[in-house]
Amino acid sequence: MKIKPAVATFLLLAPLTACGSAQAGDSTTVTVTVGYQSKTINTVTAGTLLRSLGYFEKELNALHDGKTYKVDWQDYATGAPITAQMTAGKIDIGSMGDFPLLINAARGKQLGKPTHLVSVTGYNLRGGLNTIVTAPDSKLASLGDLKGKKVSTSVGSAADGTLVRALQRAGIDPDKGIEKLNQQPAVGASALSAGSTDALSQFVAWPGLLAYQGKAKALYDGAELNLPTFHGVTAREDFAKQRPAVLEAFLKAQAEATDYLNDHPVAAAESVAKATGLPAEVVYLYNGAHGISTFDPAVKPQLISALKQDVSVLKAAKLTGDIDVDSFVDDQYVEKALGAGYTKRLAAAPAASASEVWPKGASETRSFKTPAELLTYVSAHKDGIRAAYVPDATTGTLWFADKAVWVADGDQVLPFVAPETARAYVSAHGGARVITYAEALEQAS
Repeated sequence: MKIKPAVATFLLLAPLTACGSAQAGDSTTVTVTVGYQSKTINTVTAGTLLRSLGYFEKELNALHDGKTYKVDWQDYATGAPITAQMTAGKIDIGSMGDFPLLINAARGKQLGKPTHLVSVTGYNLRGGLNTIVTAPDSKLASLGDLKGKKVSTSVGSAADGTLVRALQRAGIDPDKGIEKLNQQPAVGASALSAGSTDALSQFVAWPGLLAYQGKAKALYDGAELNLPTFHGVTAREDFAKQRPAVLEAFLKAQAEATDYLNDHPVAAAESVAKATGLPAEVVYLYNGAHGISTFDPAVKPQLISALKQDVSVLKAAKLTGDIDVDSFVDDQYVEKALGAGYTKRLAAAPAASASEVWPKGASETRSFKTPAELLTYVSAHKDGIRAAYVPDATTGTLWFADKAVWVADGDQVLPFVAPETARAYVSAHGGARVITYAEALEQAS
């Protein structure tokens, strides 16, 4: 790997040029600055969707504490600049992925500006939010094929963590076995299209977007790691202590936005698509009723357990030292904001995976018990399908039906995100074989 740790750390943490400052002083007008990532659609309930719904402003207006509140929404491409602005006292509340959250914790402690994880946005208990993709015409068919190849990722991100762990399981040294390119997601996507990198490991929504656009195909489903990944909300400790009612108002609003997304998944996807420029079909892949991501503000124990396991990956990359995860996590504010409902949210499980079709012109999707039933419907309505989604037969990760790897096993037709997973199934089931999407449709019709 050619990227030097010191350089990687600088790139992750270097602050941007001057941003608006949000101070919780004694003025009658209080500006609350929220840093979010519009295109990281796993955070929409604390960012893009929440902003469009206006719920936070509504909750602030309901405080009736003699203050006039203004919200300054600041949009960033990654979590690193949000951390830089938080430690500079210029952002009060921010949202980012699990690995950036740890860097946020480490950087805050290092600079004497501590931050805390106060809620969760979207999560996947198996790790399906991160995917390794290759070019559509790539001959690479397994993780083992990445040895000696160029792989683009964002060092210090959850997608990099997936890459490191996946390579280790494949027996490849993540430092010496590949040439790692430390790039922003958009740069890595361009590099993949230009042929200057062999593969791209990235987080939501880049893999799904590139697959939808026909610019990439999945090589590895992060859910094969079976280790939770999530995004969450972090707040400055001084802000939380000085303005607890404001932070609680934000978390109430986040819960309301979460309920809206769960109750109106298609409308939410359309709203996020309009705000971000992402195709609604891609947003729905992750944020839909049976999408890759589950949204819930509760800080679940299994997510914190996974966060503790992530520390070793960042330490190995020399991006952080030891991190006291327990002291970083502080769910007292979200527990107070949600009241009696918090315990129920803590115990809630993700919705069962299901196949879905989004008919053209429809405001709702149609769910099917099996992929075969979905294929039968698609075959009968070929000109009326906006998007079709199926869960991986092994991991449950949702994927576009026409981009999935299909396997015929007797009368069954089974979808997989990545070819290696499909081949593993075929090897374990005599008579099973990989087929094309067209053949799968024909068999189901």
